Amino acid sequence: MTQEMMEALHPDPDKKGTRVTKATYLIYKAALLTVIPDAEEGIYFSDLPKAVEPYLTEDVIRNTSTGWWVTTVKLDLEARGLIERVPGKGKQRLRRV
Repeated sequence: MTQEMMEALHPDPDKKGTRVTKATYLIYKAALLTVIPDAEEGIYFSDLPKAVEPYLTEDVIRNTSTGWWVTTVKLDLEARGLIERVPGKGKQRLRRV
């Protein structure tokens, strides 16, 4: 059985995107857009893997690297203008646009 693939974009135009399975991408995208607030203070990037877990099935958690997928999909969502980094120094924070 062949899985449908897609290109996850990178916000840095000098960097190449990553080919990923579309079904898994969509699961992580929905989870991230649920947990990333549109509030000014946002959410810490380091908190995202734990925050998305309740929105993932046991099968997805068991068969994927949550940290890798969170990072890859987060970069794609930034590139597509759906989320942004909160300006400032310190730990990276994100919010929905």
